Amino acid sequence: MSDNLDYLDYTSSEYLDSMYETYKSNPEEVEPQWRKFFEGMDFAMAKNPLLPNDESTQVENSTHSLPEIAIQKQIGIMKLINAYRSRGHLVAENNPIRPRSDHKPRLSLEYFNLSEADMNTKFAAGRELGLGLDATLSDILGFLKETYCRTIGVEFMHLRKTEVMLWLRGKMESCKNYPNFDLEKKKKILHKLNEAEVFETFIHTKYLGQKRFSLEGGEVLIPALDAIIEKGAELNCKHFIIGMAHRGRLNVLANILGKTYEDVFSEFEDFADLQVQGSGDVKYHKGYSTIRNIGGEDVKLTLAFNPSHLEAVNPVVQGMARAKAEQWFDNDYTNICPIIIHGDAAISGQGVVYEQLQMSHLPGYEVGGSIHIVVNNQVGFTTHFKDGRSTIYCTDVAKSTFCPVIHVNGNDPEAVVYAVELAIEFRQKYQRDVFIELVVYRKHGHNETDEPRFTQPLMYKMLDKIKSPREQYSEHLHNSGMLDSKLAAEMQKEFKTMLQERLERAKESQKASAVSSLQSKWGGFRFSNNRDFAESPETGVDLMRLKQVGGALHSIPEGFKPIKNILRQMKARQKMVESGQLDWAMGELYAYGSLLLENHPVRVSGQDVQRGTFSHRHAVVKDENTEEHFINLNNISDNQSKLYIYNSLLSEYAVLGFEYGYSLATPRRLTIWEAQFGDFSNGAQIIIDQFLSSAESKWQLSSGLVMLLPHGYEGQGPEHSSGRMERFLQLCAEDNIIVANCTTPANFFHIMRRQIKWEFRKPLIVFTPKSLLRHPECVSRVEDMGPGTTFLEVIDDPTVTNNAAIKKVILCTGKLYYELKKERDERKEKDVAIVRLEQLHPLPNKQIKELAEKYSECKTWIWAQEEPQNMGAWDFLSRNFKGPRLKCVSRKASASPAEGSAKGHRTYQRELIEKCFN
Repeated sequence: MSDNLDYLDYTSSEYLDSMYETYKSNPEEVEPQWRKFFEGMDFAMAKNPLLPNDESTQVENSTHSLPEIAIQKQIGIMKLINAYRSRGHLVAENNPIRPRSDHKPRLSLEYFNLSEADMNTKFAAGRELGLGLDATLSDILGFLKETYCRTIGVEFMHLRKTEVMLWLRGKMESCKNYPNFDLEKKKKILHKLNEAEVFETFIHTKYLGQKRFSLEGGEVLIPALDAIIEKGAELNCKHFIIGMAHRGRLNVLANILGKTYEDVFSEFEDFADLQVQGSGDVKYHKGYSTIRNIGGEDVKLTLAFNPSHLEAVNPVVQGMARAKAEQWFDNDYTNICPIIIHGDAAISGQGVVYEQLQMSHLPGYEVGGSIHIVVNNQVGFTTHFKDGRSTIYCTDVAKSTFCPVIHVNGNDPEAVVYAVELAIEFRQKYQRDVFIELVVYRKHGHNETDEPRFTQPLMYKMLDKIKSPREQYSEHLHNSGMLDSKLAAEMQKEFKTMLQERLERAKESQKASAVSSLQSKWGGFRFSNNRDFAESPETGVDLMRLKQVGGALHSIPEGFKPIKNILRQMKARQKMVESGQLDWAMGELYAYGSLLLENHPVRVSGQDVQRGTFSHRHAVVKDENTEEHFINLNNISDNQSKLYIYNSLLSEYAVLGFEYGYSLATPRRLTIWEAQFGDFSNGAQIIIDQFLSSAESKWQLSSGLVMLLPHGYEGQGPEHSSGRMERFLQLCAEDNIIVANCTTPANFFHIMRRQIKWEFRKPLIVFTPKSLLRHPECVSRVEDMGPGTTFLEVIDDPTVTNNAAIKKVILCTGKLYYELKKERDERKEKDVAIVRLEQLHPLPNKQIKELAEKYSECKTWIWAQEEPQNMGAWDFLSRNFKGPRLKCVSRKASASPAEGSAKGHRTYQRELIEKCFN
């Protein structure tokens, strides 16, 4: 009848009377929802003017426009309908093992001025449900309970877009929120349940005590995923990217992605190929990709690799989806769909879930919505769900961004399949996130060696008496006459026999297959070797091309009016282009522009990256009157790639995860995340530890992601001085990541271009400057970026003319060089060489050896750093530096990275510099 029935909640009979009088005299003056209400009321009153068993009503209300009781009863019915739509999920039968808690849903008849005496009364409000004007209260109540209170409960009335809410409502009420599948579909559901259960029980008997993080109790996830993929393919989806933690992962790999049972069993037999690069990982963290033919069309399925940090993979999956949609599907997100599988404790306990949801509609991070499946085992690790969250549902975070939530009983597989098909249809139509909570249970403990009864004795007493989902569904089909129980048993036996055959094959081969990540878009790339880091490739650019980039960097379109400060910046850029002397920002933008001209797109994200935290970049300028934006680098040439630069939400964890995922699918693009200050990367430490630094060793996954971390001691206190260089260097081994601290615009230019010019990909961590962004000596000649030039891992002292005269070599990195140089020049000391170590990992041993030979007569070698002795690069160098013995000059060891006062900073910085020379 109406878009929303909330208007009835606070309506008085007096007000309704006056509106009814207006309606009778001039219907057009009444709002449409009221007009429809009164039309139904008139019809109902004409057919049944008096309520049953209340003959006094006509007399008592003869002076009123409408009978008072009739008004209140009709309003009560509408409120009742609204209540079931809003709160029916609170009493839905969606828990397979225990009764629902009483959440006081206020659905009793007395709350709506109704009673049992009204059950046979006909109410016009039945038209709201499509029941017609002759529906009794009994009909209406039965319809509402069937639709909203059976094994499916839905939260959707909080959706702000009326069109979206009405679509969902119409879909559910048109079938009473339950499917009518044919026999073939029911057999398919039983088949997938059978695969899921037999797979688990088979492994449990063959590999007793081995961890596998069983899906038992939640086997319905397998037919659910199968249904999403089948239905999604019908709705034009060509690629599904799945992210999930470890529980049920092996089952999904085998029975959804088609990883061979032999390969799964080989991993249980531990037939590891020790020749495969890296350390490898446990079997329930691994990913997989496959092609599945559905209805004659190829559909790609990808399961992302994931560590035990349960929700960490979520933004990674979305970054992969965004990248693939841009490259393969021309930004048509209906062609690609992320599926994220959560646990009940993890979704309510891990903050990255909220960060990820807040990204979902932002321009730089939208992926057309994700399907979220929550496998609610009703226990987190070993903790009772009441100790794991403060909300009624584990999915309540979904309502923060107005996502619909479908709660469904996992022991009703037909309801589950219906729910997920509704979800994928919703996602494809509205390009929004949608959540399905599968309320199930966990047969075993956290792992197969754990005893869950230690903390959940009552729940596991109940589980001892419960049949498996497959057994229950098989019995249901048998009892309804649809399937002979003997056929179901035969299906189970055949599948078990097949698994035994696969196990025997695996034992015979004694070999586990390796899965390479260098596929598809990674064609032509390889893994690195030690020789690759001896010397950087040439990364210089033709000077005419650089001039072309420079010309674009100071050009503003006619009629575009930026603020005066930007105009001054453009004029300053023009002077730099003309003089050939470039500051840091220009060196950076020249790197991006030159890559764009070579048709390598560049993506940059982070907080305020368009202007840069320190207002140096101004890659995007805005019209002061219209806020229309202009990107200079996208206007260099008619035949170029684009710069995509996005100011992110105030998140590090989810955003860095997203960019990492994006980089996995875009090896020919430069992907950059910039922290507002270097220490902000702390918030993304899980992504750094579990993905960025170790994925190549664990999973043979390469990434060329760049992290820019502003770093340097300028008296800003402990929070914004250090990018925590020591933490990244501690993660360094096996040439896994590049760590650098550049001191010139030209060297920064080259290291960014080197990311693309290499035949392999490595994550790059650059500690970028703050004060050097405008330091008068931190400039480079454009010729230093021209043909024949390259990244310099070590920059020797250009002032040394007599090597033998050098009595002290000060080795340093970053902006400290300029302070040491100033001190030396003021002291007029000619016997001190100041050498910059621009790349800290992999250590440039070849260049260090050449340096040692050059200054072979020098006996005093100092490593100077601003950071305390227990931080910065010193610990790493003390263990790995292959050259003359170094003495460290630094701040004393400290629990905090830097001083809290500017005065204290100046004092200690002065002491440090003087100590280098005294």
